[in-house]
Amino acid sequence: MLAVFLSGINISFSQQTGQPSVLDGVYVREHYPYRVATQLAYLREADVMWSKKIWRIINLQEKMNLPFAWPLSKQMHDRKSLIDVIMDAVEEGSITAYKEDEFINPMTKEELLKIGGAGVDSTTITDPEPPYNVHDTVIVREFSRDKIVAYRIKEEWFFDKQRSVMDVRIIGIAPLYFEVDEKGNQREGAKRVPTFWIYFPEIRGILANSECFNPHNDAERRTYDDIFQKRMFASYVMKESNVFDRRIEEYRQGMDALVEAERIKNDITNMEHDLWEY
Repeated sequence: MLAVFLSGINISFSQQTGQPSVLDGVYVREHYPYRVATQLAYLREADVMWSKKIWRIINLQEKMNLPFAWPLSKQMHDRKSLIDVIMDAVEEGSITAYKEDEFINPMTKEELLKIGGAGVDSTTITDPEPPYNVHDTVIVREFSRDKIVAYRIKEEWFFDKQRSVMDVRIIGIAPLYFEVDEKGNQREGAKRVPTFWIYFPEIRGILANSECFNPHNDAERRTYDDIFQKRMFASYVMKESNVFDRRIEEYRQGMDALVEAERIKNDITNMEHDLWEY
């Protein structure tokens, strides 16, 4: 009787929670469902001896960055790709989308609906059979999240003399797609343009509760906030703060652009070494 009673409790519990009655794995995941983003060290202006703003590109075609784009579909109930996490948060109003990386002008709902050439067009269609009637029809173009090919991040490197460390903090992130024309078609030789900018400290709480794929260990449940804070992604420098406010591609091309990006990265390392006295 006791076994029957306990089995009845398990069945009713699964029905109330709406969870599957089968276990997809070998153990029950009992981690705390709500996580808090790791608090960053307190920073005073007086403790910052040196700082430099850097813009980077995270290309989703690189192998190390594949967890950002996985899963490709929304069939998984416990994981979403990074663009799904960001877009869902923007659409429900949990975070604010900005037009630029200074985070001054928020985007309106009308502007968000026009991202990537999305919109509504009217056209005239003629019936293929007699009497060949002509009538108007409406074509709705929606922005496909699969068009996101990279991410641009804005970060600031600084030396904290209080802790005697060179540190970095991400300020903003922007999904990138290839620019399109008024009808949503990709332009020839199109460049990657940002959909919108997200203030990174605002989205950290959401990223800390969004698990991503770990290609090495399924038992280690990483979050997107873990990946960003631990710098577990591949990227390259596209711009540093400069008097002309120009990107590397505006004054270097090809191999010279890669050399310039490497020089900027090495300058940060050399600055840290120069601040120490031996």
